[in-house]
Amino acid sequence: MVSTGQVLARMDTADLEAQRRAAEAEFAKAREDRAVAVNVVAQRKADANLARAELARVEALFEKKVASTQSLDQVRARSESAEAGLRVASGNVDAAEASIRSAEANVARIQTDIDDSTLIAPVRGRVLYRLAEPGEVLAAGGKVVTLLDLTDVYMTIFLPTAEAGRVRIGSEARLVLDAAPEFVIPATVSFVAPEAQFTPKEVETRTEREKLMFRIKVQVDPGLLEQHIEDVKTGLPGVAYLRIGPGLPKWPASLKVRLPE
Repeated sequence: MVSTGQVLARMDTADLEAQRRAAEAEFAKAREDRAVAVNVVAQRKADANLARAELARVEALFEKKVASTQSLDQVRARSESAEAGLRVASGNVDAAEASIRSAEANVARIQTDIDDSTLIAPVRGRVLYRLAEPGEVLAAGGKVVTLLDLTDVYMTIFLPTAEAGRVRIGSEARLVLDAAPEFVIPATVSFVAPEAQFTPKEVETRTEREKLMFRIKVQVDPGLLEQHIEDVKTGLPGVAYLRIGPGLPKWPASLKVRLPE
């Protein structure tokens, strides 16, 4: 028996762990590159502000015919160069931030692969078969264990057309197992096949002439199964009794619910 969330198996993740460390190092480097780029932007912004102020002073002097045209051109060129440097530095910050997002996504992807390498029981149930041995190499989609959900138990029965057509979804049923005939288990009809099929050879029918039958699932209440989960077995043969049609009498005494204590 295993409980929900219990670890069933772990895959070797040494290679993934190495990839994650490398990705984390790239992430740290990307953050450092961004910090450097931000500092460069601050420096280029100061240079641009200084160049704009110098250009304003020279333009004022030029208007007063104190500064030469050559001096104005030189200062204007320096100002334009400083503005271009600021734009390049700002672009480097954007590129560094994109690198951070990419590195962070890479770390998250690898971590997801590592998390997926741990097989967790999705439900409380019983391990029926262990299909893989420790140290075995599995291909993608390989099976490790067969886990039975013991709160999802039903009996499959087959009825001919005349009876199957009168069965309602949700109608009451009773199950009597060959292994424990002293108990009568309450159940309900949860499925009626839309089409008839040939009766499987292992299914015993009262009339062997009945070749085409409708498959019906008779479901046991999950709450009841939860109360007796340690006693639940699967694959057991038995007999199902259904109440077909409305206005039927109550269950006979022999089919009144009797459960293990």
